[in-house]
Parts: sequence; structure tokens; C-alpha cells
Amino acid sequence: MSIISAHGISKEYGANTVFANVSFRIEKKEKIGIVGVNGAGKTTLFRLIVGEEYPDSGDIVRDKDITLAYMRQHSDLTSDKTAVEEVLSVFGKQIEIENEIERVTALLQTEENGRLFERLNRLNEEFDVIGGRTFRSKTRSALIGLGLSEQEISLPLSSLSGGQRTRVLLAKVLLSDAGVLLLDEPTNHLDISATEWLESFLQSYSGSVVVISHDRFFLDRICGKIFELENKKLTVYGGNYTYYRNKKAEDKLALTRDYEQKRREINRIEKIIEQQKRFNRERNYITIRSKQKQIERIEKTVEKPETEPDEIHFHFHACSETANEVLVLKSISKSFGDRSLFSHADLLVKKKEKVFLVGENGCGKTTLLRIILGQLEADTGQIVLGSRVKPGYYDQALSDLCESNTVFEEISDAYPGMKNGEIRSALASFLFCGDDVYKKISVLSGGEKARVLLAKLMLSQTNFLILDEPTNHLDSASRDALERVLREYDGTLLIVSHDRYFINRLADKIAVIAGGEICVYAGNYEQYLEKKNNVNRKETIKYEKSGSDYEKKKFEASEKRKRQTRLKRIEENIEKCEQRLRELSEQMNDPSFASDYSKITEIAVFAEEEQKKLDELYKEWEEVMRNEE
Repeated sequence: MSIISAHGISKEYGANTVFANVSFRIEKKEKIGIVGVNGAGKTTLFRLIVGEEYPDSGDIVRDKDITLAYMRQHSDLTSDKTAVEEVLSVFGKQIEIENEIERVTALLQTEENGRLFERLNRLNEEFDVIGGRTFRSKTRSALIGLGLSEQEISLPLSSLSGGQRTRVLLAKVLLSDAGVLLLDEPTNHLDISATEWLESFLQSYSGSVVVISHDRFFLDRICGKIFELENKKLTVYGGNYTYYRNKKAEDKLALTRDYEQKRREINRIEKIIEQQKRFNRERNYITIRSKQKQIERIEKTVEKPETEPDEIHFHFHACSETANEVLVLKSISKSFGDRSLFSHADLLVKKKEKVFLVGENGCGKTTLLRIILGQLEADTGQIVLGSRVKPGYYDQALSDLCESNTVFEEISDAYPGMKNGEIRSALASFLFCGDDVYKKISVLSGGEKARVLLAKLMLSQTNFLILDEPTNHLDSASRDALERVLREYDGTLLIVSHDRYFINRLADKIAVIAGGEICVYAGNYEQYLEKKNNVNRKETIKYEKSGSDYEKKKFEASEKRKRQTRLKRIEENIEKCEQRLRELSEQMNDPSFASDYSKITEIAVFAEEEQKKLDELYKEWEEVMRNEE
């Protein structure tokens, strides 16, 4: 059953048509991803769905009982409330009943009243039904899961960064219990750990989820349907992002072949007509009319493939060969005041390797890159760049751009020896054509600035690319293009990224900063996921070095036994915890306790603590089950 449906909707801003004659349906419990290049109308579609704007034609029908919760990409959420207080505001009913329980309990301290006892019992029953014992622990769990620290969740929103406030808004939307969640780029300010928490939450969410995202790995894990906005049309694909990507390519290939075959057939028939005209006899004109009707029938079935949106097309080439060991880090440490980012960090990057540096926000990834580049000094340790190594750096903050320059000036200033035609040709590869090259850097979007910086990097004479979050400002098509280029790059790569799809398609090796050290895993992201859980550092090294199939199988069997033992223990504890909750609930409803208000309050406190334990056990159980899969 559709809870939201659109029929033939169109939207224009002045002379610009965003999309036309778009129709779709959103069903109960569906998880849908919306993709398309920047400017295709994805956020506009969200505003139409929630009723902030109206279509110029067509209509959108919403189920009258459905509730919507909308998380905007850029949050202006701010107040003197703490992060916890802001998120708790979605639990108005629970807080109202909680306050009433406290009020009635206080009254019972001074008077015995049968009606008050009955009211207290009814309130406690309703409180249990609507999750009154757990809403505070859920709030804290969501904020911590989305990457805020214990200290940050107690700070006023006005003192948090824009990214942190966006995470608070996301937690608020997720816990709203709305029938439909509309999430616009929810992973933008999340590290990998927080994104995985969000995936786990959405996978088990009982309502519908519609998400705009350039995070392709996230779309693969969450979505069972993809809406693509392209060329002012919306196309529906039944599957995740990878299915959509492959199906679109197959459909395009089939359509192109069909179009070319029919055009060839039309050309063949037109040649026959021309030949018949030269004969200039009555029977020839009968043939001509027949052939023209044949062409008309074919033309009615001809569907010309849509023009693909422009995408960046360029090539990186290493300027020269390097020594086999491109980068060696030995016992690197760095602290800021009392805060130690890493100590005794070691890393080896070899020629032509594609190494990804990952870790939680704040673990020191960008700091380590700056140390490698000599922009920052390590407290201890040694950094060795190999012979003939020439690094090139992409800064995620885009700080290497001069805001007062035009796009053209930015390149000509960096490479004064280049001719105007060469500069224009290079910029055209990054979609800066015509008068676009005279735009000021200051007025460009984040994605446009990223393309300028990539253009500068392409023109530099390097053989060791050091990239800090290069996909952050790029849409999916541009990310695909960058992947293709870097896969063919004949130099060495060291990349910081939280884009797991990007990592998965490129990585030879993943270096994880955790606990002040760097632990290295061979392989791509999926292989890293298989190895990382429940394996301590010594066991990982032993596993990586082992060349024996017998040793590997022995190791894997041992790890599986450990997980099964842990799973059994967790399930036993869950059963015990649930039994204790049932007993406490029975005590609260026991008439013999009705007059003992202090006992009722004490039991309620025990029940809330027990529920917190149960929530943690389920979280642990889900983690182990994911590893089993």
C-alpha cells in the first residue's frame, strides 16, 4: 500500500525546469535511495514531499495518518539546550507521563488516596508501553553512536560545530518514530564507525526511509530501491546502488544497440527508395510508398538514448619511477597538550601501492599526512621518503585555493608556463567550459572547488599522490570518474577516506589508526571487515604473515568458536535480563504493592537499569551476528 504517491509532478524555477512529469510511489517499510548529479533536483523533491513547496503541475498524495521527519543537509539548528535535551524533546509524551508519575508519587507521600494509587498504576502501565523506561538511554546511545563524545552531548548546541549540530538533528529525526524518514546526505559529517551505527539503526527501522546520498556503500547496505533523477526525469530501479549501476549500464547498452540497429535498417531502406526513384516507373513508386510506410513503422519504435550528464574526464600519470619503498614511518608520535593522537606509529608504503588511511574522526589522520608532508613536526620518530619520490597533496579543506582568483587565474598562477589553450583544455576536462573559467573561486560550490584542486593536482609533476578525503564534495558520477582515473594511475597512492565504496574498489592495503597505533590489513574494505572484528593486533599480524592454508583455516575455526561461545553467553544474559524485567513488571502491577509508593518508585528505577543492560546486550548481539554473516 502506498503511503506517499506522486503523479505527473513538474517543478520549474523561472526558465529552469528541474524535472517534468515525474511519478513514483513510496510503500510502507521501503528503504529508498535518491541519486543524481548535483542540481538534478533531489532536495527539491524532498521539499515537495514534505509540503514546503508545491509542484507546478501534478499532485502528491500522502496518507493522512503518516508522519514525516525531515533531516536537511545543512542544519541551522541552535539553542541553549544541550544536545541531550534537544533530542529528548521528541519524547514529549514520555516526559509528560514521567512528570505526572513524579507528581502523583509526591502527592502519595502526604496522603493516602485510592484514586491516586489507581492513577499511578495506569500511568506506570502506559509508561512501559511507550518505552518510558528506555527513552533516555536510547537518546544517549544515538548521540554516542553518531560520534559525539560524553562531554559533547552535555554541551549547549550553540557551542557545538555545524557538523556536530547536524548529528544532533539526525539523532532527533531518527528517534522521532516517524512513519517516513527523509534524510538528505546523513553520512556527510560521520566517520566510518558512526556510519555503520546509522546503517544498523536504519536496517532495523520499522518505518519507511528515503535517503539522498553520494555514499554508495551506504546505499548498498540500506536501500532496496533507487530513484534516479537525470535529464529532468525520474527512473525507478528495484535494487541497491550496485544493482542500479549495473542495470542502468545494461539498459543503456541495449537501448544504444537497438537504436543503432534501427537507424541502420532505416538507412538501408532509404537507399532502396533512392534507387527506386532513379528507375522512375509506376511500379517503382508503389515500392517507394511501401518502403516509406516501413520506415514510418520503424521510426515509431525508435528510442534515442538520453544524453549522459557531463562528467570529469582526465588522466593522472606519474612523472617518473620511484624507489621500491616510497614512504617509511618509524615510531611516529604526536601529541597536542595532554592529548596523544598516536605513539610508535609505523607504516610502509611501497611503489604503486594504493594505501588507504582510516580511523575515527579526531584520531589524527590529517595530522599524520601533514607530518609526512613536512607541514607539521612529529614529536618523535623518523620519516623517510624514497629516492625520486615527488609527492602531490589534495587538502580536504581546499585551503590551497585563492578565493580572489578566477578559475583560469588559479591554474595560470600555479603553472605560468602553460598557454591559454592548454589551460582551457585542462579545465574543460573538469567541466569548466566557456565563461565558467572566469568565475571567482569564492563563488564556487564545494564540488566545483574540488574539481579546480584536482585540475591543479593533475598538472603537477608528481609520482606519489597524498589525498585527504578527495570524494567529500563530489557527486556519485564524479566519484566514479575519479575511481576510474586512480585505478589506472601508475604512481603510488596514500588516501584518507571514509568513502567505503571508494576504498573497496581501489585499496591494496588499509592502514587503521586506533589506540595510538597503525594496524595494516591487506586487501580492500570488505576483506578488512572480515578480518578486523574480534581479532587483536598480534593475531592479525600472525594471520597476515601465515602462508599456510592449514594455519589460516585453523585460525578462522578458532575465531568462529570464540564468536559462537560469546553469542551463547550474550543470549543467556538476554534471557536472564528479560526474565528480571518481567518479574519487576509483575511486582509493579501487584495490588499488594499499590500502597507502597516508595517501593513502586524503587522497582521502577531497577527496571530502567535492567532495560539499559538489555539494550547493551542486544547491541552486542547484533555486532556478533554481523560478524557471523
